[in-house]
Amino acid sequence: MTLTVLGINHKTAPIALRERVAIGRDELPEVTRALAAVPGVAECMIVSTCNRVELITSLESRDVDLAGFLCGQFGLDPALLADHIYVHRDQQAVRHVFRVASSLDSMVVGEPQILGQVKEAFATARTAGTVGAELDHLLQGAFSAAKKVRSETEIGSNSVSIASVAVELARKIFGSLQGRTVFLVGAGKMSELAARHLVQQGAGTILVTNRTMERAKRMAEPFNGRVIPFEQLYDSAAEADIIITSTGAPHHIFRQEHGQAFLHRRRNRPMFFIDIAVPRDVDPACNKIEGLFVYDIDDLQQVAAAHIAERRSIAADAETLLAEELKKFHQRLRTVNVAPAIVALQRQAEELRQAELKRIHARLGTLTAEQLAAVEALTRGLVNKFLHPPMQALKQAARENDAVRMEALCETWSLPGRNSQSGPEPVTESGAEPSSAASPQSNTTSPGAPAPEAQPSVAGRR
Repeated sequence: MTLTVLGINHKTAPIALRERVAIGRDELPEVTRALAAVPGVAECMIVSTCNRVELITSLESRDVDLAGFLCGQFGLDPALLADHIYVHRDQQAVRHVFRVASSLDSMVVGEPQILGQVKEAFATARTAGTVGAELDHLLQGAFSAAKKVRSETEIGSNSVSIASVAVELARKIFGSLQGRTVFLVGAGKMSELAARHLVQQGAGTILVTNRTMERAKRMAEPFNGRVIPFEQLYDSAAEADIIITSTGAPHHIFRQEHGQAFLHRRRNRPMFFIDIAVPRDVDPACNKIEGLFVYDIDDLQQVAAAHIAERRSIAADAETLLAEELKKFHQRLRTVNVAPAIVALQRQAEELRQAELKRIHARLGTLTAEQLAAVEALTRGLVNKFLHPPMQALKQAARENDAVRMEALCETWSLPGRNSQSGPEPVTESGAEPSSAASPQSNTTSPGAPAPEAQPSVAGRR
């Protein structure tokens, strides 16, 4: 199997392209199942946020056309996508997933939302039945590493967020935010976070609307906000000084004619749009209207970039810790991948034990139940003691990725060799990295065999 991540993000593609491949929460299960149906895709999940769309997959072959899937799913010209996608395989794919979950690949390093978004994507894929042992092992490792990065470094303390940047811009436009009216359009988590920042800075009335009235009520409750029925959106928008919009609409919901009407009703008092949605909710042409200030997610990124330099040393600490977590992950993975050889060794020993017991059965005569139990315990104990040194040697060779020693041990004991396993290979001088996660194998031991010390992972969906 080949672990592969293909995607586009805020570093490689402008928002105009990202919004064309954005996948809404309601669509995500269906698109994930469609990806799983592509020949050669063994396991998969999709992370889709305002800043990235990534296909995280375990492939039966490197020839699987993931870019073709994206183009076909969204009707894109392959030439348009070619200059903006990135592909990571095997160990580089593992590193990328760990960095994404730890918010080291985020627009704003240290922001906490991405971990929740990756967890939600993983849960969606599990529910859709597209995740097996390989991706489960990868994501659980990434979540554990992300938790450690956040708890053992200062990456999350006083972090610059899109929400805090939006508040900074609002303050520049309006001066004091005291008493300003904020309108939340859509019930996204980032919108709620931005609203909390604005309220802390003195914003007054909070208006909330959403296509689902129940979600709007839940969003409004912490702010003692007023719920606006979605069909009254345009009638009420002019009340707001600041509109934070984050819907899943596939088209602009605020166009030039709306902005002109709002300013007319406001007697040309300025309005500030924070458009966090991808696809965008506000037509970029609204920026041409004097008195309307529109910032989309990429605009906010540029402002946030000014704050990133001061956090570089903290990010460096996080990268160092993450490197250690990646090393441990690959060591654990190699230990799991040597399990088939260990199980085969145990099976061989058990077969010899059973054969010897059968050979001397007549000489032992009739034994009581207690005597039989004693013979079983004695022979099992001897077998386990003899097996302990070679099993530890196999595990140590796997942890150290010592291919020569592993092959010699397997040859000595007539076990499945390295070439018959799909464990991680060392990085080559050219930088190519073969698979870093094995395809799980299952073995059945003979009745009465000693329990393996390292069982192979349960086979995933194939």
